[in-house]
Amino acid sequence: MWGFIYVGAFITAFTVSAILKMKVDPFAGKYTVHWDSSVGTVYTDLSYGDGEANKFDLYVPADSGRESYGLVVYLHPGGFTSGDKSGDQEMLAWLCAKGYVAAGINYTLFSEENPQANVYTQSVEIRDSIPFVIAEAEKLGYPIDKMAVAGGSAGHALAMLYAYRDADISPVPVKMVFGAVGPSCFYLEDWINMGADPEHPNPVDPNTDYSGIAGLFSVMAGKEITADMFATGAYLEQVKDISAAMWIDEDSVPTVCAYGAWDRVQAFGASRRLEAALTENNVPHEYIVFPHSGHGLQNDNRLYGSYMDKVEEYLEIYMPIDRK
Repeated sequence: MWGFIYVGAFITAFTVSAILKMKVDPFAGKYTVHWDSSVGTVYTDLSYGDGEANKFDLYVPADSGRESYGLVVYLHPGGFTSGDKSGDQEMLAWLCAKGYVAAGINYTLFSEENPQANVYTQSVEIRDSIPFVIAEAEKLGYPIDKMAVAGGSAGHALAMLYAYRDADISPVPVKMVFGAVGPSCFYLEDWINMGADPEHPNPVDPNTDYSGIAGLFSVMAGKEITADMFATGAYLEQVKDISAAMWIDEDSVPTVCAYGAWDRVQAFGASRRLEAALTENNVPHEYIVFPHSGHGLQNDNRLYGSYMDKVEEYLEIYMPIDRK
């Protein structure tokens, strides 16, 4: 029972926060473009698999005469249960206007109709979609020689899994990852502290029943995780496939990420582990904390500019555009 309550509360909060975030433009139009044929062309609902959700949109720049192009994949938010690639049109159009081929990719959402969907299966769908995206771009005359992957919230989590866990099997080199507020790992001590003072985390209490969190982790991982696994640490192997931070090593790609210190939807402590893993492995990165904000990053508008400035800086360094 408590597992279902935790899952329901998590999904509701995650979805509401994602919807709020998608309806607010903190950049006042700075990162939007007037989309027309002078900027590029968009091809919608291209297929990468047999599933109903296995569709992607491809934005290709009007400049079609270059020898090669960088691909930027941007994955939508929605708590792994809602959302659609169409919600990121402005971001995808902006990336295309900068000269990249940009792709928004849907994935099968967890729902009553799809109860077997989970973070792992969604990450596999994203992994399997990339060869189709690249092949379609090349068919249209845009040969891809490198890529970046990004996203918001749930999409950010899936982007990090591709960048850290699956980059070695990517058809082209993955050069960087960026995004905001995506869950990066699932350590119990981080998740029991959600919404508490980030400077004074709650310790794990051996007398507390953590079956609710075990239920939440089980749904997200697609594996049975029981409360007694927390005592032995056995649960960590069960959540590794959906814990991007656990896959970071010295070869991991440069990273730009943003997190709210008062996040009540995903564990802020997990983002600290992400930053620690990047630092320990000497991975170039920018970890930007929004000190007054929660999951929507709603109370630190000035820092949005800092985040996007770093995204642009990293794109220029690691995804340079060859205008020849």
